[in-house]
Amino acid sequence: MPDAVGYRMKFGVIVPSTNTVVEADYNRMAPHGVTIHAGRMYVDQPAMDSDAAFEAILAETRASIGVAIRDVLTCKPDYLVMGMSSETFWGGVAGNAAFIERVRAQSGLDVSTGASACRAALERLGVRRIAVLSPYQPIADAKVTAYFEEAGFAVARFKGLRCPTATSIAEVGEAPLRKILADELDGPDVEAIVQVGTNLSMVRLADEAERWLGKPVLAINAVTLWHALRANGIADQRHGCGSLLREH
Repeated sequence: MPDAVGYRMKFGVIVPSTNTVVEADYNRMAPHGVTIHAGRMYVDQPAMDSDAAFEAILAETRASIGVAIRDVLTCKPDYLVMGMSSETFWGGVAGNAAFIERVRAQSGLDVSTGASACRAALERLGVRRIAVLSPYQPIADAKVTAYFEEAGFAVARFKGLRCPTATSIAEVGEAPLRKILADELDGPDVEAIVQVGTNLSMVRLADEAERWLGKPVLAINAVTLWHALRANGIADQRHGCGSLLREH
């Protein structure tokens, strides 16, 4: 018998315990009959004000992801989504593939990751030269750049916000992001702008920015949900979430 609410699809979404944006974004974007159920990776020390602190958060999430997957599997999801993007860029294309295989081995389910979703979206849009926005520290920005370049994309511009804690990412408002998009990331050498970092609220702004920049602006939460939906044959077009979900 199908679930009374998630009668089309139940997504298990793995998120850091510090994240307050992923669930809100996914619940707003999900089509009728698709439900979102979180398994949370415990983060004890949310500081990420240095490369070492950022790596310490990754170590915490790696230690707790098994429990998060175990817990979310009890609601019998049909598919998993990784609601933390930095981990999926670590180690380049091979690192993302290895992460997917580890999750599959533990859960028995397929999974969409931020890295896979961004690559698929950019290939679908036919763009190769990108700018990237992140809330991360330099070590993570280097990993994101390396992944995209290995996957065949040229990273023309990159802006890292250097957020001091995992929770402060969600406190970044639209005003500074709007200025960064227009003044620091856009340009004739850029075909699309990609935003990574799932706790950075960008879905609504990205949708608006596409109109005044005249090019794709890919918010990571919209991209990963798009990837998960299309991987499961759900082709609903959603408005207000960017051109990817609206047109592809």
